[in-house]
Amino acid sequence: MTRVADILQFIETLAPANLKMDWDNVGLLCGSRNTPVTKILVALDPFEGVCKEAAAMEAELLVTHHPLIFRATKAITDDTSVGRSILTLCEHGISAINAHTNLDCAEGGVNDVLAARLGLEDIEVVLSHDGHSLLRMGDVPEQALEDFLSDVQCNLGCAGLRYVDGGKPVRKVAVGGGSCSDAILDALHAGCDTFVTADVRYNTFWDAHDLGINLIDAGHFATENPIVAVLAEKIAAAFPNVEVKISETHTDCMKYY
Repeated sequence: MTRVADILQFIETLAPANLKMDWDNVGLLCGSRNTPVTKILVALDPFEGVCKEAAAMEAELLVTHHPLIFRATKAITDDTSVGRSILTLCEHGISAINAHTNLDCAEGGVNDVLAARLGLEDIEVVLSHDGHSLLRMGDVPEQALEDFLSDVQCNLGCAGLRYVDGGKPVRKVAVGGGSCSDAILDALHAGCDTFVTADVRYNTFWDAHDLGINLIDAGHFATENPIVAVLAEKIAAAFPNVEVKISETHTDCMKYY
């Protein structure tokens, strides 16, 4: 019988916890290691709708990229979205596991998958100033920024892109799924002319403008969601007797007017 502990141990082989950032929260955040598992739901986020979906399919385990509990939680009530998610999982006996920044940094993780989705070749790790192996970089055939923007939007299914034109053709691209724009200098120092990430702040766009690097904000969901199918496939292959399903309800809630 497969148990939560078995899934947790397997995910640890894919994304070792020692790769996580110091501020992060990963692993088993709700439930019991001893719970038998016959059904798993995999999603990017453990939001309320996803937790209800897990309950509806009678899953014993929810596996996500983002953590169920991230910031300090002083109360678990139905007054907050986090509280509702936790209460739903507890009510239905569902455990919750996540791999966050450890999966971002891991080989074959979020950023390797993102780099491959964008067609980068000769993919390499970009070591950050603090030693984390977060970003990836690779080459694309030289092209105008406008052409690359079109490819990014098509390959990631983005509703829209925010970007700064650094005044250079696109040849060497760095990627960082989710909120990685603080690593713009790591991308620049690695020789990249283009950086694809998400959640870019106003001042960071101006940094890119003044430093002469193309900066593309493709959205948090779009840059990280490709890992979900890959993670589900790996879990299903390792545990053939467990039903593994990808969330059908979780989409990007942000719209563009």
